[in-house]
Amino acid sequence: MNQQLALEVMRSGESVLLTGPAGAGKTYVLNQFIRLAKADGRHVSVTATTGLAATHLGGTTIHSWSGIGVRDDLAPDFADHLSKARREIIAKTDVLIIDEISMLHDFRLDMVDEVCRAVRRQPDEPFGGIQVIMSGDFFQLPPINRGDSRAGGFVVNSRVWQELQPVICYLSEQFRQDDETLLAILNSLRAGDLRRHHVETLLARTEVYADDLEEMTELHTVNVDVDSLNNIKLRQLDAEEVVYEQTTTGGESYVQSLQRSVLAPSQLRLKRGALVMAVKNSPDRKYVNGSIGTVVDFEPQTDYPIVEFRNGKEVTMVPDTWELRDGDKKRASITQIPLRLAWAITVHKSQGMTLDAARIDLRKAFVEGMGYVALSRVKNLDSLYLTGINQMALRVSEDAQTIDELLRSKAASDANRFEHLLDKATAEKLRPVKTAPASSWAAKIEKMRQTYPNAYRPWLAEHDALLKQEFLNGVSVSDLSDQLGRHEGSIKLRLQKHFGEDVVQ
Repeated sequence: MNQQLALEVMRSGESVLLTGPAGAGKTYVLNQFIRLAKADGRHVSVTATTGLAATHLGGTTIHSWSGIGVRDDLAPDFADHLSKARREIIAKTDVLIIDEISMLHDFRLDMVDEVCRAVRRQPDEPFGGIQVIMSGDFFQLPPINRGDSRAGGFVVNSRVWQELQPVICYLSEQFRQDDETLLAILNSLRAGDLRRHHVETLLARTEVYADDLEEMTELHTVNVDVDSLNNIKLRQLDAEEVVYEQTTTGGESYVQSLQRSVLAPSQLRLKRGALVMAVKNSPDRKYVNGSIGTVVDFEPQTDYPIVEFRNGKEVTMVPDTWELRDGDKKRASITQIPLRLAWAITVHKSQGMTLDAARIDLRKAFVEGMGYVALSRVKNLDSLYLTGINQMALRVSEDAQTIDELLRSKAASDANRFEHLLDKATAEKLRPVKTAPASSWAAKIEKMRQTYPNAYRPWLAEHDALLKQEFLNGVSVSDLSDQLGRHEGSIKLRLQKHFGEDVVQ
């Protein structure tokens, strides 16, 4: 299925599994759908199975959103004890996104379903009638079973999966790899059909050394190796160190939760010559999450780092913001320069990235799918350098292979069933769009400004400073509205931007 048909299926209101190999564009399609659904006025709750994946989409974890936390089962009256705010978020959700679905246990998806049915008082509807969009690749990181907690498998084994019967949108196009040999290895890994010549091709990459090996990102399987290498490399640079401290808004517990998911460190230490990685997409497309570059200088006055990326663009990196959103509510935010040291990164944190080149150490791979995730980060074999590889790195889950066969079969029939949506979408694009007269909006603003003189005007720095100071001094929202000539709703939104959504109810 191509990306456009998958997007139209999701927009039609169907519950969906959006899947496909690494580099097929799942996150791109998901972001497109989220943007369009919100534009249509639908309440979209964006979640993922890990905090890291959630921050890429500007959401929260599914465990937090549903209130199940780390529980292995629910008491019969569990939903009755959820907070009022939690119940309201679930009750008004039209669309629930769950990214990196491969890492969610089957029994936990059933728990989320149980909560939704109870809160929304629709016991006979999967997820209480919410449209559910699950995204992920079962060949990548699986759910982890620990000895001290309940064991489970992939979500396709859950009760609610059988009842929901989601449409399978299996993206088949490849947008990352441009090398048939590497693609053949990755596809053979997925099929469990890795041949001797595939392995020999990979092993040959352990004997190749790049001229710029010192300026290349290394992927490691454990955090301790990553932190050690980055610290050593930074100390070796004979240059002045510049330190950037993050700023935060929101409650402490929410900030801590968000902190675990943001790839930019709370204290970023840089020097001229440091190898760095962008950890967010640039709004003007000058770099993407995973772009590698070198700090070449620091901007006068601000000390913001100037980075020369591998694409040849030189960019002054300014602070960016990550948000922890819970349904429509913003719980916390972190503002920091969107960079991290890039001499090394873990395989886990590289998920979703495209790297221009990488040196990969898979000698300590400890879970099925880890090798597949690491090897699929690069575009071709010429940009892949292996330090070493173990047997585990060459394994993928046998359950994933069985599931994949079933998903491909259902995806083919689903693609035929919904093919008509593409014709409908094309017809709608050709239909003239009616627009309201420009004067009607201008008249509305003019009328509003008779009561609120600053309505829809940009916030001046001095007004912003006054707002924060007066609010901290205990001045009410109503009085701030009179003082600043803005509607109370506008005052509340601005305060929530500065202090988090919990500060003003």
